[in-house]
Parts: sequence; structure tokens; C-alpha cells
Amino acid sequence: MAAIIANPLDFNVDDLYVDLRQSIGCRLYLKCEGFNFAGSIKIKAAAEMVGAMERSGELRPGGTLVESSSGNMGVALSVVAASRGYRFVCVTDVRCTLTARRAMEALGSEVHVITEPDAEGGFLGARLARVARLCDENEGYLWLNQYANPGNWRGHYRTTGPEIAKAFPDVEVVFIGAGTTGTLMGCARYFRENRPEVTIVAVDTVGSVTFGRPSGRRLIPGLGTSVRPPILDASYADDVVYVTEPETVRTCRRLVRHGFLFGGSTGTVVAGARDWLARNAAHGTATAVAIAPDLGGNYLDTVYDEEWVARAFGADVTADVTADVAADVAADV
Repeated sequence: MAAIIANPLDFNVDDLYVDLRQSIGCRLYLKCEGFNFAGSIKIKAAAEMVGAMERSGELRPGGTLVESSSGNMGVALSVVAASRGYRFVCVTDVRCTLTARRAMEALGSEVHVITEPDAEGGFLGARLARVARLCDENEGYLWLNQYANPGNWRGHYRTTGPEIAKAFPDVEVVFIGAGTTGTLMGCARYFRENRPEVTIVAVDTVGSVTFGRPSGRRLIPGLGTSVRPPILDASYADDVVYVTEPETVRTCRRLVRHGFLFGGSTGTVVAGARDWLARNAAHGTATAVAIAPDLGGNYLDTVYDEEWVARAFGADVTADVTADVAADVAADV
């Protein structure tokens, strides 16, 4: 039977998983979250946060929403705003891909691009300062504040966590990327309350301060923060694994060799899951699920561009990526 919708929020594929054993040689199932009109998992949190604001009466017809985003949440909120008749102002920074910025603008959003990081809070700190200024200068602007908004994690508590539990009743380990930590907190809370035996592993990027490590250069948008998100309760994560950005690129290239064009956040999560499973031999035969937050269309001019990778990480990293792909080809022969 044909699926017929009148609103873009009515379509989201929530039961598609990729068996990664042939792609990366690891017993891991990847939950694909990018098959919706926003192209990422962020559509769930965006709809939840806006819906809660509508129900409270704070957001009324014709209202203006403002949010800081490195890309995916900005696109998701652009979809929600366009579908419900709101204005949306997104504050992003130079790391946001051109494709994501153009998508937001095509959906009618106003995009502000921060070019200089804050001395202490990095690009995120600078973006938050711009959001605060916009709200001060424009009466009626409503800041969703995804970094502290409980709707961010509640959307995943209601959907993503239960979806995994239904698809894999025997799941033992779940790998979740940490950005704003909405997905992490929602899923971790769900499993803590309903399946406490499941191990929750957070995946973060090197250079992120989320779990107390020092700040460092990060070029790939999505995971990691330069300001610890207020909604994070680290006690819900049983372990944390860190991934370098060159390893993110390598993992994306390995996956695309097998026809799976995923985004940088997904590459980071898969790389972290693979590393953790390799170091925890007892879980080698465990039923493990990782969440893929996005697809790769927004990363064609960065992660999948040879010149960008060479400029960002050096020619040796590009050579390593080429070697990884060549090794996969040889293994398939």
C-alpha cells in the first residue's frame, strides 16, 4: 500500500538496520536514522521541542524560533518551522557544510555564520553569545536551547530507545554518539529504566569537552562540543570511547566502498563501536547496535573530498584512507 503524507514530519524510517560484518568486519547492527525529510535523527528532537513549546502556549502561530546548530539540528528545525508556519533563525559557524546551510536557506530559514571562536567556549560559545544577542534585540524570538531542553532527550526516550529494544530484544550493547547528548540521554534513560542490563557506550570525538577532556581542534560538525551540555548526566553512560577525526574519515571511506554513504557523525560512531568491541573481547559475540545519526550528502565537500581531507589532516592521512579502501578491495577479491 502506498504511503501518502501531507506533512514532512509524518515520514521517518525507524526500522532500517545495516549488518556491518561485511563492511567493517565487526558484529554490529547500524540503526539508520537519516531517511526522513531532514536527513538526520535530529528531526525527532526538533519535533519534540517545538511540540512542547506549542502545547505550553509559549509558541504561537507566526512565531520566530532561534537556535544554535552545527548543521543537522538547523536543517531539522528548518523543516519543522516550514511545515508549521514559523520563522526560524539558525546560528551556525564556518564548520557547517555549505550543503546544510543551503538546505536551511531553501527551507526559508535565516542563517548566521560565526567566523571566529570564543576564547574559552570555542565556536559553540560564540554561537550561544550570538543567540543571546539576537533574543535581546528582537522581541518575540524564542530560543529552543537544545543543550538544556528536556525535549531534546524525551524525543529519543519515546522513540529511538524503544525502537531498538523492539527490533533487538536480545541487545546487549548500544553505541550512541554524543553531540548535544539528546540522543544519548534519551536512549540511556530508556534502557536504564526498562533494560538496565544493556551496556550504554557513548562515542565522542577527540577535542570535545563533553566528558571532561581538554578542548581541541575539531573540523567535522556533528559530534563533540566545546561547552558541556547541561542536559548531560554522564552517570547514564557505562563507558566512553573517543575517536580522532582522521579515523572518522577512514571509517566513512570504508563504508562507502560498500555502497553506504553515511555522514561524519555516523563514521565516528561506527569507528568508536569497532574500537570498543575489539578491546572488549567478552562482547565479541554480543548483539550490538550503533545509531547512525545521518547520511553522507552533507559531507561530499568535506569528508568525501580528497583535497579537503588533505588540507585538514595532511597528505599522509589521505594516503592512509586510500590504503584502507585498497585493503577492502583486496579482501573482497
